[in-house]
Amino acid sequence: MAEPILNWGIMTTGSIARKFATDLPSSRTGRLAAVGSRNTATADSFAQEFGGVRAHGSYEALLADPGVQAVYVATPHHLHSEWAMRTAEAGKHILCEKPLALNRAEAERMIAAARRHRVFLMEAFMYRCHPQTAALAALIRGGAIGELRLIRAAFSGVLKYDPEHRMFKRELGGGAILDLGCYAVSFARLIAGAAAGQPFAEPVEFRATGRLHHEARSDEYASAVAKFPGDIVAELSCGSTVVNDISAQLHGTKGRITIPTPFFPGLGGRDERIFLHRGGTVAPEKIVFPGGGVPLYAHEADAVGDALARSEREASCMSHADTLGNMAVLDDWRAQVGVTYPGE
Repeated sequence: MAEPILNWGIMTTGSIARKFATDLPSSRTGRLAAVGSRNTATADSFAQEFGGVRAHGSYEALLADPGVQAVYVATPHHLHSEWAMRTAEAGKHILCEKPLALNRAEAERMIAAARRHRVFLMEAFMYRCHPQTAALAALIRGGAIGELRLIRAAFSGVLKYDPEHRMFKRELGGGAILDLGCYAVSFARLIAGAAAGQPFAEPVEFRATGRLHHEARSDEYASAVAKFPGDIVAELSCGSTVVNDISAQLHGTKGRITIPTPFFPGLGGRDERIFLHRGGTVAPEKIVFPGGGVPLYAHEADAVGDALARSEREASCMSHADTLGNMAVLDDWRAQVGVTYPGE
């Protein structure tokens, strides 16, 4: 029996929207039907690039398209809340780029709107939908490295300062914590939860520091230490003006796991691998996850399609409760570093 096909609309035409559109044809469950932009020429160009799909010169027109069933909201952070809620009001399902909102309070309102209008909503942490991530959680649950003791997760890169760039501008929800630190927090909560046999865990202690850009007053780089139930400690870091480090390691009483690509596994459908170092062995065990031509964002689209086929309004790989927990930690991290957004 053929998979049901979900007709997607993409809101905006930026780089992340282009990645989703590029991978969507490899999805089992979805196809691109339309794109919406605030500029008609940009929408037309994007539509032609991806097979001549319908182009809309406004977000409102995209939401009014009767042929669109689900919308990938890929706007800048500060617009997520408004347009996800308007998408819910239009009766269309929602995959919203991470972070779901600027803070937990916004996220709560978005989830309430999705539930009120009985539509699907998921925060687009694409790595959570990849087989590598599920396998990592299973290894920890199964005691592959004994009792989990330490999680290390980092996401940083170097950007040239531009006061109008979304990474630096507070009015756009700028800062490394919200844009990059969200991955490290999400990963640590997932793995600490797996150690306890739960979908995720919340820290019982959280201490953080960081540096604010002298002009923008958004965070350039920051670090945090979280303690989870079971005395599991997580070292988290992020940065937008420091040398690239996108990595993760898990340390236990009987071994460790090195994850070279924790947050972008399987880009372009490539094979992925992790390394399991067991105590007493010289060489690590390499565990390979064959890409099979299924790229990362296709896995994410199928997580939505599969949940909807089961008549579910949230996905187990990134549930509403998981999103709210993540937003609460990010709120705390920003507060300790001294980052606020207009209106907070």
